Amino acid sequence: MKKKISSACINSVYGAFIVSVILITASCTFDYGDSGSSDNILPEIVMINVEYVRVRSADPIARIQAERAERYDKLGIMKLEHLSFEQYGEKGEEVNLFGTAVNASFNIDSGDISLDNGVRIEVESEDIVIETKELDWKDEPRILSSGANEKVIISQENGSVITGIGLRVDTRKRTWDFFGAVSGIFVHEDDDDAEESTAER
Repeated sequence: MKKKISSACINSVYGAFIVSVILITASCTFDYGDSGSSDNILPEIVMINVEYVRVRSADPIARIQAERAERYDKLGIMKLEHLSFEQYGEKGEEVNLFGTAVNASFNIDSGDISLDNGVRIEVESEDIVIETKELDWKDEPRILSSGANEKVIISQENGSVITGIGLRVDTRKRTWDFFGAVSGIFVHEDDDDAEESTAER
């Protein structure tokens, strides 16, 4: 039995993340020293210990923290290191989503985002944890995907654990697909009992 995972949470999460990164301006220290970035291109702005809280109607809706942020205006990108991000529920009363990654690259023009190294996303409202090495968000088509050969683990507190290769989520069509091998255990719970099934492909 399949359980549909809402893609609305993915849309809202990455939408909040995109707007937040564009507007990062608060609670940071500026550093204009050598960056050691690739391709020998120096960032126009380097920010240390960045924290940003996005507010709507006086209520917080998202927060991003990063140890380092580099803005490359000529390349149109911003790079973040050792970041965590949160999305709040209604009226900012509780955290609905929490995520971490070692690195992130944000395309300022397109809104595309690449998360890399130790990517972990916990969606409280869906009781889902996604873990993988890398995830890419394409903003225009609203596609979330891992590397074609990357292992992705999706788990829930009830014991469900699905492991697959090459995840692709189309948030407009609400489809979740693996393009490689898939295996794991899915536990379906209703009011009276729980069913456990083993998935393998």
